[in-house]
Amino acid sequence: MPIKESYEKALRRAVESAPYYQLLQITLEQIDVGFARFRMPFRKELTQAYGVVHGGAIATLADTAVAFAMMTLIQPGEKVTTVEFKINFLAPVAGDEMIGEARVLNKGKRLALADMEVKTGDGRLLAKGLATYIILSPPISSLQVPDQEQEAHEG
Repeated sequence: MPIKESYEKALRRAVESAPYYQLLQITLEQIDVGFARFRMPFRKELTQAYGVVHGGAIATLADTAVAFAMMTLIQPGEKVTTVEFKINFLAPVAGDEMIGEARVLNKGKRLALADMEVKTGDGRLLAKGLATYIILSPPISSLQVPDQEQEAHEG
């Protein structure tokens, strides 16, 4: 079942308004339940001393795809954030557009696991990884739990 059109539009606005994504020129290409695909153009500003794209930029593209794939699976008010990820860099990037894709493999109550890949526009695999995310619940503001210290002073 595809995500609601209104939620997809909200996710697209989130990408377009994020300063870091603007800096890297990351754009959302496709999103569906548990899946996201992003693009990032090659730019000289993303290269390291050897003239190839820095691994941090490639990892950001992969991590961004995971984050948005996760966002399609959470409840209103919940948030997701990276716990850890492992990425293998398989080929250098020296001029090709990069495409980052992520698929959620397993979503539990608090943790989720996703597969992530970065490829060139023609499908050459550049990086492969696995990410773990935590699902953060909204604070329960209606439940008033007394502070133990405060209660001791008042009692």
